[in-house]
Amino acid sequence: MTNPKKYVSLITSTKLRSNFLIRALFQFSIGFLAFLLVVNMAPANANKHESSHSLAQSAQIQSATLSLDQGRIRYEAGRFTEAANIWQQAAVNYQRQGDINNQAWTLSYLSLAYQNLGEWKKAQAAIDDSLKILQNNSNKTVNQLLLAVVLNTKGSLKISIGQPEAALKSWQEAEQAYTAANDISGQIGSKINQAQALQALGLYRRAKDVLTEVNKKLRNQQDLSLRLKALRSLGVALQVVGDLQQSENALKESLTISQKLGSIADTSEILFSLGNTKRSLPQNEQALSYYKQAFSIATNPRVQVEALLNQLSIYVETSKINEAVELVPKIKPLLSKLPTSRMSIYAEVNFATSIKHLSQKDNSTPWQHQAAKILARAIKDSENIGDLRALSYSLNELGKLYESSQQPELALKLSNEALSIAQAINASDIAYQAAWQIGRLNKSKGNIEVASSAYSSAVEILKSLRSDLVAVNPNIQFSFQESVEPVYREYVSLLLTSNPNQKNLKEAREIIEALQLAELDNFFREACIDAKQQKIDTIDTQAAVIYPIILQDRLEVILSMPNGEALSSYRTQLGQREIENTIKLMRQSLNPVFSNELRLKASQQLYNWLIRSAEDKLASHGIKTLVFVLDGSLRNIPMAALHDGKQYLLEKYNVALSPGLQIMRSQSVNNRHLKIIAAGLSEANQGYKALPAVKFEVTKISDELSAKLLLNDKFTDSNLKNLIKSTPFSVLHLATHGQFSSRSDDTYIVTWNGRINVKDLDELLKTRSEPESVPVDLIVLSACQTAKGDNRAILGLAGVAVRSGARSTIATLWAVQDESTAKFMVEFYKQLSTPGITKAQALRNTQITFLKDKDFLHPFYWAPFVLIGDWL
Repeated sequence: MTNPKKYVSLITSTKLRSNFLIRALFQFSIGFLAFLLVVNMAPANANKHESSHSLAQSAQIQSATLSLDQGRIRYEAGRFTEAANIWQQAAVNYQRQGDINNQAWTLSYLSLAYQNLGEWKKAQAAIDDSLKILQNNSNKTVNQLLLAVVLNTKGSLKISIGQPEAALKSWQEAEQAYTAANDISGQIGSKINQAQALQALGLYRRAKDVLTEVNKKLRNQQDLSLRLKALRSLGVALQVVGDLQQSENALKESLTISQKLGSIADTSEILFSLGNTKRSLPQNEQALSYYKQAFSIATNPRVQVEALLNQLSIYVETSKINEAVELVPKIKPLLSKLPTSRMSIYAEVNFATSIKHLSQKDNSTPWQHQAAKILARAIKDSENIGDLRALSYSLNELGKLYESSQQPELALKLSNEALSIAQAINASDIAYQAAWQIGRLNKSKGNIEVASSAYSSAVEILKSLRSDLVAVNPNIQFSFQESVEPVYREYVSLLLTSNPNQKNLKEAREIIEALQLAELDNFFREACIDAKQQKIDTIDTQAAVIYPIILQDRLEVILSMPNGEALSSYRTQLGQREIENTIKLMRQSLNPVFSNELRLKASQQLYNWLIRSAEDKLASHGIKTLVFVLDGSLRNIPMAALHDGKQYLLEKYNVALSPGLQIMRSQSVNNRHLKIIAAGLSEANQGYKALPAVKFEVTKISDELSAKLLLNDKFTDSNLKNLIKSTPFSVLHLATHGQFSSRSDDTYIVTWNGRINVKDLDELLKTRSEPESVPVDLIVLSACQTAKGDNRAILGLAGVAVRSGARSTIATLWAVQDESTAKFMVEFYKQLSTPGITKAQALRNTQITFLKDKDFLHPFYWAPFVLIGDWL
């Protein structure tokens, strides 16, 4: 085993480069899931035995019971190996006494301990033995509470080893047993666990329904203590899955109860959880306030340490260096007093990581050396208590520290050891980071083949972790842009080095598609694409697909031609900053206040990077449509406005966007029947300004195409839902205020009486009487805008396209003029209703009509309209 002490002195003064800051966000002493599982960890009363027991037998029973309690104390302290050893012996003692109930309880606890240690086979054996004892009970009178706890433990094992169906079944059976035992707390806990399993299965609507049902049950709960625990659990669960407003509401309600009951311990825990929710929003100042309140009243040293650690990481992230430096000496003594456990080890790693990042902003103190010492202690503590997960985590973080301090051999040794342990215990969230680190280190050494294999492993692990990464691990919060996205980009960069062969080009394309999917998962905080899809290059023989990829040192472009032709690629060797600056300049120059010269210069530059090298091939193949799978900030600019020096790209090709290679097919253009629901707000309402031309827009569409119309006060949530449910339609046209943001919670459209969030849009559409297998053909959002200052806001636009389940979406990249938009939309529907015209052609024809109109020829008026998804 690694001796960490020998590495500490080798840390150099080299400034650490920025790495992902892992934050330990502990919800309870043993985590949210464990809290639910141990709510009823109260064994059958071992003293309720017949009086004929001998004194020796009674002594044995008391000894076994004492051992059981000692195990629980260690388990709750995070000392899982010690707990397992104690419970293992207690199970043997109960077996000797013939006390089958307590033997079954103990084996269930033993399984929990093994689960926390990542010893899955032992965990499975223990829970199987527990259930077998209950099934073979000769009395045939099973203690329902005992059965419920055992089934709950089985569910936790199944979810941990990637069997959510089995977990769901076990938790449903546990709920039935809790009901039979009249244990309301257990019922509620099992329901929340079921929601977790449903999310892992991708059944998010059902998961939300379950949590809503839980919330309703809590309203009628008279036992305030039980209601407090359940609401607190629900609040944490909602925070983990990204329902942050509901999380805050549940936690605040539990806070009110805890204050009413005068429970300082519960109050401090809830304040801490509220801080985590506020941090996720992100509202750092309010998060800090909650953490400070939690610390000020906490009597539990663990809560005190966690509250200070989260304050420290916020200070470091927001460059409040003085506050961070002042906090470090306050944390050290508190941390040293914690009993050794997984929790204390994670806290040590969290502390070291914050200190490591502090070193990047403050050179006055040898922070790197301090971080190394803390991580070395975390490794030693992990070894002492036999916690392999904590050990793998600590080794990998120390490896990161050595990598950033230019000690690659030590870093590689630690990373390999961390990976080996993580794979052995199925700790995929740690394994992918270790594999990524091994890839980086070998790439820097020139070991390309080994590096490529490591990156490939990291990406595959990430794919398998989709639901785990989006439903954030309650102990470790992943920053997608810092700890997930770079894995994909660095691997693509490696694959496209020099002159890539077809195998590498195909793999690079697949990795970029996987990144697009991962970004959308992260946007929604859930795995969101499960519809049957079809590859682009098999549905249109006159469409080419262009994949621009922004890398640190260059812009790569992969070109995919129809009919299975070999992929090709070309690159521009420029730094990422220069590429991003040009993209930003083009976006700004599309405002009419900028000069045409500046706008054309920027748009021609981007044309040269993205299209120029492909011109001849596109022309020789008779390509009519260009489909862009855009990367990063390129999503912020309209491809139609790229300029070759003579004309816009729009004048040569139909243009469409896709979130990835695969899309859902539309109905044939020859069989298209426009059945439209049009809804709009033209009057000022809810603080939003009036859009007078919207009335002309939706009325004209309704008159000419017999659309069903909801205008102003008729455009309410319920009226729209009823119309969607009762009216067959293929197009949903919404002319109203709205916003696209990089946060799904801030991506919405406005109705007369409220908002429809992007997360709820698909549920709204699936209330239709038509079969769910027939998606809406087109959604048009004609007045929405991107959130100001949000460079990733176009994720919201792509999110609408994907989440709605519609085959295509048309929306705008910026706030457009009311009057010109109304004219644009009327013309678009005129084009779309022409037989044989595809959606991309209808959009292009409309844009060209505007381009030829002297009042609207500037790209500001016609370029922001983009088509996402199927273009036929």
